[in-house]
Amino acid sequence: MGVSLVGLHWIYLLFIVLIVGFMVFRKDTTILCIAGIFLLGLISTQSLSHSISGVFNSFIYAIKELLGTILIISIIVSMSKVLTLTGINESMISPFARWIRTPTLAFWIIGILMMVISWFFWPSPAVALMGAVLLPVALRVGLPAIGAAAAMNLFGHGIALSGDFVIQGAPKLTADAAGIPVGDVISASVPLVFVMGAVTTIVSFWMLKRDMKNGTLTASPQASVLESAGPVVGGGLLSRSNRVLFAVIIPLLFLADVAAMFLLHLQGGDATALVGGTALLIMLWITLTAHKQDGLAKSTNYLIEGFQFGFRIFGPVIPIAAFFYLGDSAFTEIFGKVLPAGSHGLVNDLGLALAHTVPVNQAVGAVTLTTVGAITGLDGSGFSGISLAGSIANLFSTAIGSGVATLTALGQIAAIWVGGGTLIPWALIPAAAICGVDPFELARRNLKPVIIGLIVTTIVAMFLM
Repeated sequence: MGVSLVGLHWIYLLFIVLIVGFMVFRKDTTILCIAGIFLLGLISTQSLSHSISGVFNSFIYAIKELLGTILIISIIVSMSKVLTLTGINESMISPFARWIRTPTLAFWIIGILMMVISWFFWPSPAVALMGAVLLPVALRVGLPAIGAAAAMNLFGHGIALSGDFVIQGAPKLTADAAGIPVGDVISASVPLVFVMGAVTTIVSFWMLKRDMKNGTLTASPQASVLESAGPVVGGGLLSRSNRVLFAVIIPLLFLADVAAMFLLHLQGGDATALVGGTALLIMLWITLTAHKQDGLAKSTNYLIEGFQFGFRIFGPVIPIAAFFYLGDSAFTEIFGKVLPAGSHGLVNDLGLALAHTVPVNQAVGAVTLTTVGAITGLDGSGFSGISLAGSIANLFSTAIGSGVATLTALGQIAAIWVGGGTLIPWALIPAAAICGVDPFELARRNLKPVIIGLIVTTIVAMFLM
């Protein structure tokens, strides 16, 4: 069994390389992911029946993990279709049009607002708020949908989540593992987070403008799912005064959500649930008002359309998510306790093995922490491996004699930028789905800016240690 367990890690690594390669060359990865799950199950359990059922169970696990995201996207889409068909969205976006007049302003305003909201409530509810209010304006002024998605993604799931200065969930995990105060990690992460953020967003924006200029990327005001409900027929469903009234009330309700998140200390899933519940009630209220006696049936139809969209978007993602979740706790849940005692999961074991095979100095330490953080982020969580990054930072800093806080912050940043939602397709689905773009295409567009950002941030970290 010992030999097979060593082989298990190598096979998992091999399939990671193959999956990434397939994605880079724009090949579908579904069959490859299923083959990887089956082979890992066959080697670990040595049972054909368990490996076959493991494929199905891994899909169930992935769906359970992704269900909250599927629901919030489906409900936001349902609400947005009602807003478009009634003409309310036209009334909502008109005040913002005076501020967002160019694609450049749209990219940076959406990004900065996304970052600020995500600092307080994490990115998922922020994506919903940005999508409902500002995205239609950005599309109207010529920002391509994938540009809006990249702005939301890089500023929210990248800059805000990797620093986590307000909620401090990420630095608490890494600081505890490294054995240092949380304040030390936050202080060390500030310059690294902003270097990473500045480099990544500037490169992404430059690529966006280049592609728009040479014609390989064009803007379409109908690109977003929020704008795709069909022609506006609001004149026949709601009077102008009612449209204006709803256009005022809806942003106020979402602002009330923001206030409630702050006052009630709601974060992460709780904050997302509040936004989702508000969007659902708004959809029902508008539907009953607009369609009157047909409102009951129409509300069900809008929900069905939203759920169809949500599961259609997530369909290609579930197999790849199922495979990568096996790198963490899902493996034991699906295939049983076959990993050796002391194992931290396949992904974290690979990162730990890397840390023990490299020489130790400041340059190598920084490169290793970035690499370990990126590897542990491959499970798509971003948070699951940052404790390991903290532990390895402690180990390296002891050998080097300094830099524990900087190394800890660097590992945290790499893990969250890769796994928290800028490169792993299912982690960036909220922004991709709301903007109506392919999550795999968004991951490919983010790849070069994020890699360049990690390289520059790693070099800066070497001088700060």
